[in-house]
Amino acid sequence: MNEGYRSLLWYLLLGTRGGPNRIRILERLATRPYNAHQLAEVLGMDYRTVRHHLRILEANGLVRRPVGDAYASPYELGPNLAAEFGVIGELRSDRPRDHARVRLRPGDAAGRVPG
Repeated sequence: MNEGYRSLLWYLLLGTRGGPNRIRILERLATRPYNAHQLAEVLGMDYRTVRHHLRILEANGLVRRPVGDAYASPYELGPNLAAEFGVIGELRSDRPRDHARVRLRPGDAAGRVPG
């Protein structure tokens, strides 16, 4: 796996406050495609929160909508993540023991982990 992609995953899933919700969404999408409403129901999350996380995941290529962006179209794992979904477990073991939150400097928004 590309180190830049691994860093992006680490940041999106473990380095931000929304990471645990994104992991829950990805774990559910690993089982079958869901639309945002279905994910909100099955995960017990607010619909707007689910949509927010899906937008972030889609913008970074972790999920996709193979039938287009029509209302209620389902999401599925992006091809790169689907091929290496087990990396999420590996990333969890890489997380610092103190669970300190990663702070990004301006210009680090591309998902690079500082340090």
